[in-house]
Amino acid sequence: MTPIDLLILGAGNRGARAYGAYALAHPDEFRVVGIAEPNAVRRERMGADHAIPAERQFARWEDALALPRFARAVIVTTHDTMHVNPTVAALEAGYDVLLEKPMAQTAADCRLLVEAAERSGRLLQVCHVLRYTPFFSALREIVSSGRLGDIVTIEYRENASYWHMAHSFVRGSWGNTAKSSPMILAKSCHDLDILLWVMGRPATRLSSFGSLMHFRADQAPAGAPARCLDGCPAADTCAWYAPRVYSAEPGWSDPPATPAFMLGALEGGATAAERRETLRTSPYGRCVYHCDNDVVDHQVVAMEFEGGATCAFTMHGHSDREGRTVRFDGTQATLYGEFGYGGVTELRIHPHGGGPIEVIRPDSVAGGHGGGDDGLMADFGRALHGESSPQRTTARASLASHLLAFAAEASRLSGQVVDPRLSP
Repeated sequence: MTPIDLLILGAGNRGARAYGAYALAHPDEFRVVGIAEPNAVRRERMGADHAIPAERQFARWEDALALPRFARAVIVTTHDTMHVNPTVAALEAGYDVLLEKPMAQTAADCRLLVEAAERSGRLLQVCHVLRYTPFFSALREIVSSGRLGDIVTIEYRENASYWHMAHSFVRGSWGNTAKSSPMILAKSCHDLDILLWVMGRPATRLSSFGSLMHFRADQAPAGAPARCLDGCPAADTCAWYAPRVYSAEPGWSDPPATPAFMLGALEGGATAAERRETLRTSPYGRCVYHCDNDVVDHQVVAMEFEGGATCAFTMHGHSDREGRTVRFDGTQATLYGEFGYGGVTELRIHPHGGGPIEVIRPDSVAGGHGGGDDGLMADFGRALHGESSPQRTTARASLASHLLAFAAEASRLSGQVVDPRLSP
């Protein structure tokens, strides 16, 4: 089978290290033939990795899409604030598009993207990677089979670790709403998509509460400077001390193995000494109590589904471990699930009235998001070949989860019960 030619817009963590890496590992499925990325280091590195000729390496996505179509599909992995214009331009130029979540920063722009895809007749697939994990596929199969009876209530927790919270939503690109998106959208739109996918029905009303409690100047240790390396008196005790978090001193590492996406954000720094120097000027070297962040560090959403089932969804950034935990209570059984939480991925079904407890351990899959990144790319290829898939979602279906996130944020700010189907 001839590999599908791709143009990737954005060579950051998702474009280069997730989807671009998949193409390198599966040359029979995909071939990256063009890259648009304003950061010269990232652009040249990805160009070299994929042997992309210089005339197909662009600093601006506008220049790439101004040319006659030279690839089958476009993957849009620009920053959240830059999703709309390149996606619309790619669709209008005749490309099928894989778009990183969230789709856009406003409900109106999300609708605009859906309408552009439907008007052009091209595929617009959103990166709801959790659908492609063995865990959530098994969860949906169990609920759909009726083995739990009618679902009455759900508890779903997205437990972001304290170090992930600080990296992405305090120091990083998603810490300030004006520069990115509300955290409930940026972090949880694909979890909300999972709830809609598993339940197979819309949410009809919700309310939400949350705030930024900890990562504020008034919570800083006495004498804490603006940057960790400017002589912080709490260096030995602060869990977010940057040299420790980013393994920037020999023997220091918290978490024990700093994730690649965090080290990659430092743009170089192969050694601890190099990383330490980078942290003197990098946004990731800032004190977590003296950043420009304003997104919440915890939020809860109470929602009601069509038919009466209820759900309490919690997102927070103060967990000791990274992962998601779920509980589905039905009229015939209760299901408990742990997805990557502390290294555990399993589902347990406890039947009402006694009987053996069923333990299901979905296949462990390597790769980002528990195998979801690779599963998504494989399915995108199948979609381009005209094959169907139970996990795949349309752009219009993806819109529903985004409307839930916008409604949750509106409720949090207003204190009102909101119908997510009526998001402006």
